Amino acid sequence: MKGDEDVNVLHMKYAVEVAKEGSINKASEKLLIAQPNLSRSIKELEADLGISIFARSSKGMTLTAEGEEFINYAKKILHQIYEIEMIYKTGKPAKQMFSISVPRASYIADAFAKFSNSLEDKSSSVFYNETNNDMVIRNILENDYKLGIVRYASNFDRNFKIMFEEKGLSHEFVSEFKYVLIMNKNSDLAKKDSIQLNDLADYVEIAHADPYVPTLPVSTVMKEEMVDVSDKRIYVFERGSQFDLLVNNHRTFMWVSPLPDNMLERYDLVQKACVDNTKVYKDVLIYKNDYKMTKLDKQFISELIESRRKTL
Repeated sequence: MKGDEDVNVLHMKYAVEVAKEGSINKASEKLLIAQPNLSRSIKELEADLGISIFARSSKGMTLTAEGEEFINYAKKILHQIYEIEMIYKTGKPAKQMFSISVPRASYIADAFAKFSNSLEDKSSSVFYNETNNDMVIRNILENDYKLGIVRYASNFDRNFKIMFEEKGLSHEFVSEFKYVLIMNKNSDLAKKDSIQLNDLADYVEIAHADPYVPTLPVSTVMKEEMVDVSDKRIYVFERGSQFDLLVNNHRTFMWVSPLPDNMLERYDLVQKACVDNTKVYKDVLIYKNDYKMTKLDKQFISELIESRRKTL
């Protein structure tokens, strides 16, 4: 019987890896298992459970609705097994775990940097992922991230709240703000006492191209989000590269949530409001309904609130 239990746990690990990779081939390479053996193990697991975990096609393996539910349970069970092994095999408590996906926002990054000081002299694994709304939500539902922050224009509030309820996600208000403009302190824009939208026409906008709003096509969201003031745009997905561009190209600007003073000073940036900008944005913390906040989670949220207070 013990042998059967070991096989079941192993099969669970296999299924989680296949779900992660979306392919038997890729998963077999990661697990160092022959492809036919891995495929047979997955089929045995599905037969034991009486469900189809994966839908198979020429494009790979995708989770069924029952498969998504099973994989979520499997991840939790495997993590609990890991914690037990850490306690009883090593005599040490399991590592503290913290994971969050967030928008590319400097006040959040500032909070995370200060939060990292609380990790000293403690065994911990921390995952901080800057990405778009779609990935924030998927990370919580599919990739075992515990916390997320989504950002959206307030006119999309209903779309997101309906989606939160459908997906079983709790949500807590973090902040509300209007985007401001940032540019190099030597930019001609920085010298203006007041900036209007038409002042931006001759400059290069640094922008993201990955907006997401539930139930709306990307084209609709792009049209709503991208203010058509410049026909010159550079799409950048990594926050450090955005700052490099602002430092080295004085013809660039970017729409952002307000930045902490230390970041403005570090990159020689100026932050200015645009008198024509009236759109209000929200940052909202999300997590699964049944998730219980850890001590680390609460420490991060405290730093987040403090950074918001100082910055927004």
